[in-house]
Amino acid sequence: MTGPAPDSDAVWAALADPTRRRLLDQLSTDGPLSATELAPAYRMSRQAVVKHLGALADAGLLVAQRRGREVRYGLRPGSMTSATTWLQRVGDRWDRRLAALEEQIRRSSEGG
Repeated sequence: MTGPAPDSDAVWAALADPTRRRLLDQLSTDGPLSATELAPAYRMSRQAVVKHLGALADAGLLVAQRRGREVRYGLRPGSMTSATTWLQRVGDRWDRRLAALEEQIRRSSEGG
């Protein structure tokens, strides 16, 4: 299943919840899985797990595929690209600023 690229704000909003991050982590390792398969690992009802999965799917991070009466959730390839690109860009700027500061401190300590 494909569609438009997820909005990075929607991705960040979905990832703000620790349960959703844990679900994504589990699905990245063990998925695709159904809410019934996921629910025993969480201290919540299956319906609550479905709600979290729905939020992740609405953010474009998961795809839901119906197989008979069961819905299996899997990661949507490339869905975190906008978020990881943003993190990389900010991280690179931060690293450059720290390197410039370190260089300035080194020069100051050498007396010139």
